[in-house]
Amino acid sequence: MKIMQLLPELNSGGVERGTLEIARALVDAGHESLVVSNGGRMVSQLEAEGSQHFTLAIHKKSITSLWQIRPLRRLIEQHQPDIVHVRSRVPAWLTHFALKGIPSAQRPHLVSTVHGFYSINRYSAIMTQAEKVIAVSDSVVKYITDYYKNCPPEDIVRIYRGISPQEFPHGYQPSAQWLGQTFQSFPELENKFLVCLPGRITRLKGHETLIELMQQLHTQYPNVHAVVVGGADAKKQTYLDELENTIQATGLRENITFVGHRSDIREWLSLSDVVLSLSNQAETFGRTALEALSVGTPVIGWNRGGVAEILSQLYPQGLITINDQVSLLNTLQQHIEQPQKVQPVSIFSLKAMCNQTLELYQSLLNKK
Repeated sequence: MKIMQLLPELNSGGVERGTLEIARALVDAGHESLVVSNGGRMVSQLEAEGSQHFTLAIHKKSITSLWQIRPLRRLIEQHQPDIVHVRSRVPAWLTHFALKGIPSAQRPHLVSTVHGFYSINRYSAIMTQAEKVIAVSDSVVKYITDYYKNCPPEDIVRIYRGISPQEFPHGYQPSAQWLGQTFQSFPELENKFLVCLPGRITRLKGHETLIELMQQLHTQYPNVHAVVVGGADAKKQTYLDELENTIQATGLRENITFVGHRSDIREWLSLSDVVLSLSNQAETFGRTALEALSVGTPVIGWNRGGVAEILSQLYPQGLITINDQVSLLNTLQQHIEQPQKVQPVSIFSLKAMCNQTLELYQSLLNKK
């Protein structure tokens, strides 16, 4: 098979990682993997793992992106992929127009993945207008069937995101060298009960809730320290400054550490005593929560979206009624006073995700 995946950029995030994982699975199985994006820091890894990358500016929600339709059509005609797999709305629209200019008998099959709970409108509807629509969780299946009635339910395929148990092994411990470097950079973290909030610095991730929680905890539990693992891009710098000012004003400067963008998330999740999932909107899947549970770190999170699907199956005692600050505080206190055990994770595997995706591709080609 020859598969072409399209996404805006290849910097960081769940969409990007999923693209690389499917690309790697295709190459490992002897297929041909092509990826089109505006580029980014993950391109070198993608190419090292055997895929071809083509740089096109298909990342901007702007009328100027329409200039990319013709170059994209040329790319598709030149490489003749069996399947084009779109993973975001701008690339999906550009692909829609690019394919219109190719005779129907010569068009590749079209697959989309709905990675997000997009705003409900005509612009987002394009993600549900493929031959097969992959939903990354049952919550996403419900979102599509509730809001996009034109998408036949039989065309929706639920394929959970997955992680590699080899990459996030149960009971994983960071190396002595990593610990040494980390405690040298952040001496305030040593010998503390660490509460971790992973994720990019945006208003969605629940940083205000974390600050509120630490206000309630820090006098009774001076040994508890919060770690925010995730960077702020240039557009979010004002919000990061806002958070820093709030922390200063509430006297929590010594209790909360921001460590910025990290590529060693496994180490941070395993170093932490508890990981929080406090997004103020439902997550479509909640991969970081799964990674934390996989290494054996308890996760406490709101009972909604993909995180709830993961916790209900793997760590139900970590589920908290949405926005119930009292339950959140009580559950965290229980974890501080009595450390909890997490059982090894045997579901939501990367292998299952890749196998199901490749089987879906194959089923479309068999239909032909």
